[in-house]
Amino acid sequence: MTRFQINANDPHSQARTGTLMTGHGPVQTPAFMPVGTRGSVKGLTPDQLRSTGSTMILANTYHMMIRPGAETVRDLGGLHRLMCWDGPILTDSGGYQVFSLSGLNRIGDEGVQFASHVDGARIYLDAETAIRVQNALGADIIMCFDECAPHPCDEAKLNKAVVRTLRWARQCRAAHENGRQLLFAIVQGGVDLALRSRCAQELMEIDFDGYAIGGLSVGEGHEAMVATVEHTAPLLPREKPRYLMGVGMPADIIAAVRAGVDLFDCVLPTRNGRNAFAFTQDGPIRLRNAAHAGDTAPIERDCPCYCCSNFSRGAIRHLFNVGEMLGPTLLSIHNITFYQRLMADIRRRIQNASFEPWAAEIILRLQAQSGNCRL
Repeated sequence: MTRFQINANDPHSQARTGTLMTGHGPVQTPAFMPVGTRGSVKGLTPDQLRSTGSTMILANTYHMMIRPGAETVRDLGGLHRLMCWDGPILTDSGGYQVFSLSGLNRIGDEGVQFASHVDGARIYLDAETAIRVQNALGADIIMCFDECAPHPCDEAKLNKAVVRTLRWARQCRAAHENGRQLLFAIVQGGVDLALRSRCAQELMEIDFDGYAIGGLSVGEGHEAMVATVEHTAPLLPREKPRYLMGVGMPADIIAAVRAGVDLFDCVLPTRNGRNAFAFTQDGPIRLRNAAHAGDTAPIERDCPCYCCSNFSRGAIRHLFNVGEMLGPTLLSIHNITFYQRLMADIRRRIQNASFEPWAAEIILRLQAQSGNCRL
């Protein structure tokens, strides 16, 4: 049974707010999940992460399976204890690594054989294994194993990826044994809307606790991504949560919320933070630029985060220039806070019916600013 309640609907779009109940507490949606790939959100303590307003985080099945291993995580008290995080956690299935580590794997209809990126050891991952590992990790939400096709992709290869995704989804449903974990399926199909429709329909016939839209933000561009999400999201059950995987530019998030998406994750806030890029309402800032050397202003004047409350742009630039690890930590705190403030603003605007005019204006402004903030 899916524990998801819709609280408000925007009268002029598909946007909605909701409450997703998990075994480790509620999540107010639309929500953004920081990524803790290897069992930690890079550079941040759990207390620092909580201070940003984050309520749910993500970890990666493939990487946790390799090191320290699912059984070790279980013996250490599960993923929540390992990460010292008492809120909800979502684990992806490892399916994205089928795409991102394509040079190290061989895909078959039954599963994927990897050469470990750590030591080259042979690893076999299939639907049953992905579920067994995620059951052992103990996350609140787990994902079906899927195949994410590259972009561009020829029709035959894209169709085969959808067929495998559907096959593996059925196997995942059958293998899932932990009723305390919500199991989400993943809709694939690239930017082929007919394939997206087919995949969504067949997944809904199997019946899952929630549905994700995968295979985007792989080079298709903002307009194609938005068109695919606008087509796919309304196909999915209204009463169940919808999750857009790996899409994290602010303009992309707002556009997807308009289409009815509830959950997001992306590495951009922390990856950009580690590279001296800061998100602000006035556009991205490159802190390594000499223009900030004597700047006494915070990253963003109205931001309540620890970084903006205590450090100037000039001080942060110095930390990066001398290689102090505090610099990446401070900008990661700020960037995640920026994202969580954005999500809170989205929820507030949906609830008071002011979301749509704001969204149309802000997307245009953010797109004009976005050229400098992808890394």
